[in-house]
Amino acid sequence: MGQPPTVMPAVPAKVSVFSYPLHLVDNAPEWLLMQQRSGRGQHVVTLNSEMVMLAERTPRFAELLRQADLVIPDGSGVILYLKLHGLSVKRQPGIEFAEALLKLASESDHHNRVFFYGAAPGVAETVAGRWQAKLPNLKVVGVESGYHDANTEAELIRRLERLQPNIIFVALGVPRQEYWIQDHRHVCPTAIWVGVGGSFDIWAGQKQRAPKLFRNLHLEWLYRLYQEPWRWRRMLALPQFAWKALLSRLYGRRR
Repeated sequence: MGQPPTVMPAVPAKVSVFSYPLHLVDNAPEWLLMQQRSGRGQHVVTLNSEMVMLAERTPRFAELLRQADLVIPDGSGVILYLKLHGLSVKRQPGIEFAEALLKLASESDHHNRVFFYGAAPGVAETVAGRWQAKLPNLKVVGVESGYHDANTEAELIRRLERLQPNIIFVALGVPRQEYWIQDHRHVCPTAIWVGVGGSFDIWAGQKQRAPKLFRNLHLEWLYRLYQEPWRWRRMLALPQFAWKALLSRLYGRRR
């Protein structure tokens, strides 16, 4: 008896948050690996309300969001916006999405090669070691910290060009990581590029993720503010986004 036919993951449906695209797909890691195997590189953005408000005042970031290959709903504010417009969507936290992608890559017969770039010196190495221990079949081909000079940056580009990883996680923080991916994805044109923010610090044990109760109540942002009070200025984007989302609903602007 032959092998069962391969089921192609559903094509992501596209909606909008204000004027920015958002893709709805239940099996994003599977879809991405299928695209990657077909030679189609992907830039993944995990969208939250801070990023939307950044796009509202930064034309370059706005254009980046519109050009990204896959934009998934990360932040609770984005979920609220969709709910106000009649769409019940499950939140896909970026760290959980990245973990699911790693696990699927480790189970694949295509020997996906992974590169970890970003965070403070030593963190990416710790992350790579922990994931390698957890997923023995995962093939980590390189790491690099986010703190280096121009010479190290040039060498990093040469390494990526030589290694051609299938999956590249970039932990430089928003929007630096998104800009860096946009500027350098041509070096590995068939790779899956994902900006993962502070995920390396959590994976390495440098920081803790919000307890499950906070996550279930969509208050992960509050726990993060408790951990990093210096972020309070950036957090002002949250009420601004919520107010704008309410206005868009009141005025019936479903884009």
